[in-house]
Amino acid sequence: MSNNSDSLRQLALRKFKKNFWGVFSFWAVVIIGFVSLFAYAIAPDDSRNANQMHLSIHSQRPGFKVQMLHLPSEIDNNQSFFSELMFGKTDADIEIPISEYTITDDILNYTEYATDGLIGVNKSIDLNTYPNKDEVYVKEKTFLFGTDKYGRDLLSRILIGSRISFSIGFIAVFISLIIGIFMGSIAGYYGGKVDAFIMWIINVTWSIPTLLLVIAITLALGKGFWQVFIAVGLTMWVEVARVVRGQIISAKEMQYVTAARALGFNDFRIITKHILPNIMAPIIVISAANFAAAILIESGLSFLGIGAQPPMASWGAMIKDHYNYIILGKPYLALIPGLCIMILVMAFMLIGNALRDALDVKS
Repeated sequence: MSNNSDSLRQLALRKFKKNFWGVFSFWAVVIIGFVSLFAYAIAPDDSRNANQMHLSIHSQRPGFKVQMLHLPSEIDNNQSFFSELMFGKTDADIEIPISEYTITDDILNYTEYATDGLIGVNKSIDLNTYPNKDEVYVKEKTFLFGTDKYGRDLLSRILIGSRISFSIGFIAVFISLIIGIFMGSIAGYYGGKVDAFIMWIINVTWSIPTLLLVIAITLALGKGFWQVFIAVGLTMWVEVARVVRGQIISAKEMQYVTAARALGFNDFRIITKHILPNIMAPIIVISAANFAAAILIESGLSFLGIGAQPPMASWGAMIKDHYNYIILGKPYLALIPGLCIMILVMAFMLIGNALRDALDVKS
C-alpha cells in the first residue's frame, strides 16, 4: 500500500515538473519568500520599515542619483544581529542628501539638496564631535525604483512590503484550513441536523461580501498587523469547508471506511487517519487559490486604510499613497507595487492550476 502511495506521489510530481508555468511560478514564489525573509539584509535602507525620509528628494524617478552625507548614529542600543535581520535597525545612521561639500580643518561644509532649481541651505559639521571620523563620508546613492512622496527608497519599501503580502497568505490559509477542515469534516461525516446547521452557518457567511465581512471583523478586532491576518483567515474557511464536506460525503461510503468502522476505530481516527489523507488533493488546490485571494484582500484593506498601519510597508498602502500620481506624470509610484501584487497572485494561481492538473487521476 505504501509503495502504491509513493508511486502516486511520484507520478503527480513528474506531472507537475512537466508544467513549465507551474515550475516557473513555484520558483518565483520561493525567490519572493527568500527576499521577504531577508528583506532587511537586501534592502538599501535597512532602517526599521525602511522609513528614512528625505523630503528634498521626494517622488524622484527610477534611477535617480544623489550625493548622500552619511552620519553615524550616536545611539547605541546593542541591538542583536537577529533583531536587525528580522526587524531592521532601530538606531539607523542618518543620511542627508547634499549637492556639494567641502572639508576645511575638520569642518565639513555642505549644501543640502534642493529640487526645482532652488538652492539648498548651507550647513557645517565639526568632525571632531564624532569619535571615528572615518564613519562620516559622502557617497553617491542610486535609487533604482526612485523615491516615494516622502522621499523614502521605494525599492526598500517594496522589498520589506513583500513580508506582509507573503506572510498573510500563510497565516490566513492556515487559519482557514483549521476551521474549514474541522467544520467540513463534521458536516460531511455525521450529516443530518449537524450538517444542516453547519451548512446554514456556511451559507450565511458565504452570502456576506468578503471584503465587507473582513472590514467588520477588522473593526471589531482593531486596526493592526495581526488583526488583518486573523480577519482574512476567518472569512476564507467557508470554501475549504464546502470542499471538505463534499469530499467526505463521497469518501465515507468507501470500503476502507467501512472496514475501519468494522475494526472498531473511533470517528476521530477514521476522519483524520483514513479519510482526510485521501482527499488532500482538492484541499491543496483550493489552498493555493486562497493564498492568492488573501493577498488581494489584504491589499484592498491596506488601500482602504484599515490594513497594515503606517509606517509599516505594505504594497496596498503604497498604491493608496500614490494612486493620484498616475495622472501627475509619475505612475510608476503606484504601478510598481501593483505589478508586485499581480506577479505574486499570478504565481499562486498558476501553481494552483498546475497542482490541479498534476493531482487529477483522470488525466
